[in-house]
Amino acid sequence: MARTTDSDLAPHELRVLVAVADTGGFSAAAGALGLTQSAVSHSVRGSERKIGAVLFERGRTGARPTPAGETAVAHGRRILRLLELLTAEARGAARSGAVEGPLRITAFRSAALHLLPPALQRLRARHPGIEPRVRIVREVGRGTAGEVADGKADIAIATLGGSAPLPPGLVASGLFEEPYALVHASGHAAPRSLPLVDWAENCGSHTRGWWAAQDWIPRATVEAEDDGAVLSLVSAGHGMAIMPALSLSGAPASVGVADLGPDGPTRQVGYVTTAELAGSTVVRALVRELRATVPQDVSLPGGRAGTRRAKL
Repeated sequence: MARTTDSDLAPHELRVLVAVADTGGFSAAAGALGLTQSAVSHSVRGSERKIGAVLFERGRTGARPTPAGETAVAHGRRILRLLELLTAEARGAARSGAVEGPLRITAFRSAALHLLPPALQRLRARHPGIEPRVRIVREVGRGTAGEVADGKADIAIATLGGSAPLPPGLVASGLFEEPYALVHASGHAAPRSLPLVDWAENCGSHTRGWWAAQDWIPRATVEAEDDGAVLSLVSAGHGMAIMPALSLSGAPASVGVADLGPDGPTRQVGYVTTAELAGSTVVRALVRELRATVPQDVSLPGGRAGTRRAKL
């Protein structure tokens, strides 16, 4: 039997580290955990001694994780989640294989609006013991995959194929590939002459390469926070935009959609999870329902269709 050593962090020590990072201070963490501030300070000092690194920068405004602390907290969240799953899955196995327990999902806006609802409906019907918890995150920078890497989510609906590699320990699989289209106010005779309305989002290398080669696309004069705001601005006649099919689901009649051709940009949408959680019953259950509810093709309104992706 493996034996613990003096350098091993116990689950209660990991919970303290996560609480300090989440609340931003020792006293706030103490309140959240039902401990005294001195007990939290003692626990953090003990963890720092075992790891051999300072984990938090202390100051008058609270405590902020150092780079070493960010790494420790991310691993701590993932370890605590695996311990939680251990209990839930063991109980489920004792109850004729019932699938139960919380499932933390993160998704970007259009995926949360159009992909998750039917998948979660099927999931609840098939596995009423699963408790989905959904968090919507902007798909910029580390995006939804970063939430999984940090231990804040079990599975992310993410844009795949970007230039940045997945963080260590994560795995990804594609669900479908969708085309982009030129979007403008309906009835406009020359939509390419309109100013550009844009927003920041993660996209694949093909999309970035295509965009860079288009000398007709002007610099954005309006930048919005998300694709919903872009669609609203375009609908009101403030410019044109280049948007993926998923963002155009349910677009109003006041919006016109023009195909960008067979060589136009596409976006691959899939899921990201950790190597450990990929085999868990709750994550596998959601993946099955996502694949069952993704349409055979993802079409632009009145335009070309994207493709459903086989499992990678």
